[in-house]
Amino acid sequence: MIAIGDKLPEHTFMLATAEGPKPISTAEVFAGKTVALFAVPGAFTPTCSAKHLPSFTAHEAALNTAGVDTIACTSVNDPFVLAAWAKDQSVSDKILMLSDGNGGFAQAIGLQMDGSKFGMGLRSRRYAMLVRNGVVEQVNVEEGGEYRVSSAEYLLAQLK
Repeated sequence: MIAIGDKLPEHTFMLATAEGPKPISTAEVFAGKTVALFAVPGAFTPTCSAKHLPSFTAHEAALNTAGVDTIACTSVNDPFVLAAWAKDQSVSDKILMLSDGNGGFAQAIGLQMDGSKFGMGLRSRRYAMLVRNGVVEQVNVEEGGEYRVSSAEYLLAQLK
């Protein structure tokens, strides 16, 4: 499992754009920036929609004031689903929605989970991390079924 001090692996996410899906690399997202990255098990799922994504949307200004350049959300969903979820949640361009459609990033950082018993297949565990120039400075991984340490509020408290 990824840990503080580790460099993120090279990976290509997909990003929904007006012209269609566009590949975006970890280098493009993280190089030279401070990024608050959080992962959800699935777009439109109850906790993800009611609490997790909204916590980062609500605390965007505070995160930026604390030195975060980019807020990014990743999920093992396709870019079209993430774009629809962002629209549904009124995210606009506040949060970069990174599709990890095949779960390769979640697997590469050791945070893949098996949601088969819920009909979801392989997904990402719920987490939040602070990444500076591609290196993990904070990583907060939830235990199964929990939502506490991956919230924007928890990450903000670590930045103070």
